[in-house]
This record gives sequence, C-alpha cells and structure tokens, in this order.
Amino acid sequence: MKLNWFTRKGIIYLPVSIIGWAILAIALAYAVFTFIDIDKHSHSVSDTLINFVFNLLLIGLVYTLIAYFTEKKPVPKISEQ
Repeated sequence: MKLNWFTRKGIIYLPVSIIGWAILAIALAYAVFTFIDIDKHSHSVSDTLINFVFNLLLIGLVYTLIAYFTEKKPVPKISEQ
C-alpha cells in the first residue's frame, strides 16, 4: 500500500494530504501544549527553554520518521537508449 502523505523539499517534509496536514497540526498543538506545561513548572526563562528544546527535538524526530516512511517517492525514469 502506498502512503503519500508527505513530500520532501530539501530537508523539510511538507504534507500533501489531509492525513499529513492532521499529523502536522497534532505535532504543532502538542509542541504548544508541552511549552505551556513546561512554562508552568519552571522558574526561569532559561529553564523553560532548555526543557522545551529537548521536547521539541523529540517531536521533530517523530514527525520526521512518520514523514520519511509515508513520503511520496519520485518515480525513477527509464532512459531510452
């Protein structure tokens, strides 16, 4: 089964289907939620940012893995000889 949810533009995966856009929206909403949660429990700006960067890297890693395995692969061209 071919899953064409994302396409790759350089090092960025862009959604090309409704499911891809939903995954991106969920990732962004979760990033905002974790930032607010970390900010509630931290005591300084640097404490918030240090803890948030690690979580943002994990969210980005999961998004990239999902996008990598569901990307639209270019079809190789058969050269005529």
